[in-house]
Amino acid sequence: MQYKKYTKQRNKTIQGLRSFKDTLPKNIKKVINNRGYIYSETLNNWKYIVGENLFKVCYPKSFKNSNRFGVSTLLIMVKRGHEVDLEYSKKEIMNRMNIFFGNSVVEKIKFTSFSEEKKSIPIDNDSKVNVTNNKYKDKIKSVKNEKIKKSLIELTKVFKEK
Repeated sequence: MQYKKYTKQRNKTIQGLRSFKDTLPKNIKKVINNRGYIYSETLNNWKYIVGENLFKVCYPKSFKNSNRFGVSTLLIMVKRGHEVDLEYSKKEIMNRMNIFFGNSVVEKIKFTSFSEEKKSIPIDNDSKVNVTNNKYKDKIKSVKNEKIKKSLIELTKVFKEK
């Protein structure tokens, strides 16, 4: 293998195939190791950490690592009405996360509630035929090529079906 010298990011690099981790700059590696790793592992193992019942009503939104101004905090989104259940199991979640990572990772947990309202839009029969709104209709009409015009109209119909 050949080694390159005097590159901006590293002192030495290896030619050929290398892992994705080795191609990242040093600054980004530090950020990923400190913050991104904990949050991504929390997302991947959330069901194991909180259990089946709480998994259905909450999810982690963000993780702020500790610094000199504050402690490490996990922000959890909770469905409205289930805040009390999560509040009672707050210590258990912190203990499970700290055991999972092997050291004191989370020192504080904050909750933010959200409502799960499904907004249904009434569908008219006319809207199925004419998929695009007026702004895009005008733009499609301004196209001079007839084949492109027809294909754009067909494309909008396909998007509407999905």
